Amino acid sequence: MYPKIDIQSLKQILEKRFKDGFLTLRDLPTPDSFKDMQKATARIAQAIKNNQKIVLIGDYDVDGVVSTTLIKSFFNHLDYYIEWIIPNRFEDGYGLSPKILDRIDECDLIITVDNGISAYEAGEICKQRGIDLIITDHHLLPPKIPQAYAIINQKQPDCTFKYDEVCGAQIAWYLVASLKNHLNIDINMIEYLEYTAIAIIADMMPLHHINRAMCIAGIKSLNQSTKPPIKAIFEKLDKDTITSEDIAFFVAPLLNSAGRMQDAKYSVEFLLSTNIYDARVRLERLIEFNDTRKEIEATITKEAIDKANLDDDVLVIGGKEWHEGVVGIVAARVGRHFDKPCIVLSENEKGTLKGSGRSFCECDLFEIVDECRDYLDKFGGHSAAIGLSLQKNNLDSFVSKIQDIYKTKDYQKSEFDSEIVGEIEFSDISFELLHLIKQYEPFGQGNPAVKFYSTNVEILLVESIGKDKNHLRFLLKQGETTFVALKFKSSEKFEINDKINISYTINENHFRGETTLQLLLDKITIIYQ
Repeated sequence: MYPKIDIQSLKQILEKRFKDGFLTLRDLPTPDSFKDMQKATARIAQAIKNNQKIVLIGDYDVDGVVSTTLIKSFFNHLDYYIEWIIPNRFEDGYGLSPKILDRIDECDLIITVDNGISAYEAGEICKQRGIDLIITDHHLLPPKIPQAYAIINQKQPDCTFKYDEVCGAQIAWYLVASLKNHLNIDINMIEYLEYTAIAIIADMMPLHHINRAMCIAGIKSLNQSTKPPIKAIFEKLDKDTITSEDIAFFVAPLLNSAGRMQDAKYSVEFLLSTNIYDARVRLERLIEFNDTRKEIEATITKEAIDKANLDDDVLVIGGKEWHEGVVGIVAARVGRHFDKPCIVLSENEKGTLKGSGRSFCECDLFEIVDECRDYLDKFGGHSAAIGLSLQKNNLDSFVSKIQDIYKTKDYQKSEFDSEIVGEIEFSDISFELLHLIKQYEPFGQGNPAVKFYSTNVEILLVESIGKDKNHLRFLLKQGETTFVALKFKSSEKFEINDKINISYTINENHFRGETTLQLLLDKITIIYQ
């Protein structure tokens, strides 16, 4: 099924991922390669000089939270007060809007981070009120661009910034760098990369070119950081170092949870903590949000799986008053469960359905749903993830049309996992192999974790572990070689002596001063019992 692989062939595969080699911070373009960066910087400097009122508008995901934190931290360093607002997902909706502007008393300058490029109506209101608007955003440009004093967005056709796929926090970082240079301020931009690296990973930017360089530098600085929030995270993780996996599976979900469950301002307040006592208390609040999110998500996921119509190519599943903050995660989990693109919708008391969708395999969900706009009230997103709303009386027509459109696209569903690099024998798994893999970290979007496939593996031991007994621990044997393996969040049933095929990644396990290799299982297929 998959080509046989060893350490030499793996090295060749990984090298092809980085045809231009590994970039470093020396390769970063200068701030003024962004269109309007100099204009925005000069206007902000003027506002500071004239003691004008500045309001910062962020977003409720990790990228928006981090972007807000970076800009606010810079002004805190200057001892210059600015007001900041994170729109509430449930009350305000996304980004700069007329509703948000109504909450702002008179001001002179508004700066957006990780949003604003689609805020056409808000831009008109700012112009009418004599407010200068600076937009910093990384999303695709809509047909109508807002009128603004300056727009910093690498996707503008006349922008000379070299890299197209960067996140909002990276642009915020560049704005801070530009202001530092313009104002001749003595700050360490490496320290600002600590939070930026979290946003790059959380926002699933491709971990190539400068994204990789900024991530590596940021994670290295995180591991030397004295910031109270970072120290609180290390305490909670009970680890000496933090990795990209820790960011993806612990830090990012925590920072996301506040915006999903209540209000993202709590995440910003945590990241802005100036002492360890506040940081600990605020971290515990995020953990409570995240624990609640997990419980609600698990319940809705089970209900959605039970309601799925498996005759459909694109699953569209709705429920009454499902929590809007988790429907995107549920769509991803249900889609992965059935290997199909999935849209999950929550119906409110007025009969409006709001929700999110996630693509699967080659499917471009944005392209498909874009042809169903006639049935939708709101729609946006990209090829892998969408957000939408519609009226209940349009649901059946929408579901029917989306199936028809999917069939016209002739997507080829592959039985192969594109992230599996090859089939490997247990006897070829070694610390030398893992050392090679580590050279290509951090892994994430565009540079997936190195996943292997092994066949005819025997189960010597299997047991349920964890507080809720929802993880599996195995002792596996192939030939004369054995490994401990873990399968997280699994209720599958296996028996001793079962023969299986497995896909997995490899990592180190540190226990009582001893380091061993272990397998983190992705999929398990029973050959025979």
